[in-house]
Amino acid sequence: MEKALFTFWMILLTVAAFFITTRIYKRYSYSFLIPVLTSTTLIIIILLLLHIPYEKYMIGGHWISSLLGPSVVALAYPLYKQRHFIIKHLFPILGGVLVGAFSGMVSVGLLSKILGLNQTLILSVIPKSLTTPVAVEVTRGMGGNASLAVVGVMIAGIFGAIAAPVIFKFTRVSSPIGRGIALGSASHAIGTSKAAEYGELTFSMSSVTMTLCAIIGSFLGPIIVWIFQI
Repeated sequence: MEKALFTFWMILLTVAAFFITTRIYKRYSYSFLIPVLTSTTLIIIILLLLHIPYEKYMIGGHWISSLLGPSVVALAYPLYKQRHFIIKHLFPILGGVLVGAFSGMVSVGLLSKILGLNQTLILSVIPKSLTTPVAVEVTRGMGGNASLAVVGVMIAGIFGAIAAPVIFKFTRVSSPIGRGIALGSASHAIGTSKAAEYGELTFSMSSVTMTLCAIIGSFLGPIIVWIFQI
């Protein structure tokens, strides 16, 4: 009974933190206030203040993280919904997705190798731009560390969502398709939530791109490791 109650409180803490930070972000729409960053920070502070170890928090937290699997399956819906648009713009979309997925994996892999990072860490950060459940499975398949992969995915997503407005302004990218492909391929679900602020088409393109990147990245990861001997 005590464990069930603790689980409930941890789930409630997570939901409440996200709800509060979402309300703040809606009122003060600064990129560095995106809910996934501020809610994570808030939860960490509360856990530290209450001296609750991460393992105990995850008694309730794993119920939320278990929803990641079904959410990946649900990504098939935006693909179906936008099927006519995808067919019409098939080559630009596939080209953007391939370039985004390939360059993201190769750049971080080679940079990590140049910096002398150990093999496990390199293999863990290569799938950083894939959505979390897919990145975890790709990392495990390549021999990396799943926990490190999650950290890499979070950093890529948060940084991409924060930096996107500045990059778009500096590079003068105003196309909804271009913005959607960039956010979806570089920052997965977090970038897709940011894409919603640029309109429905940008959001749809980011959702589609994130899904395609997850599929393509599953095959690309091991191939890139083999080609570049990472």
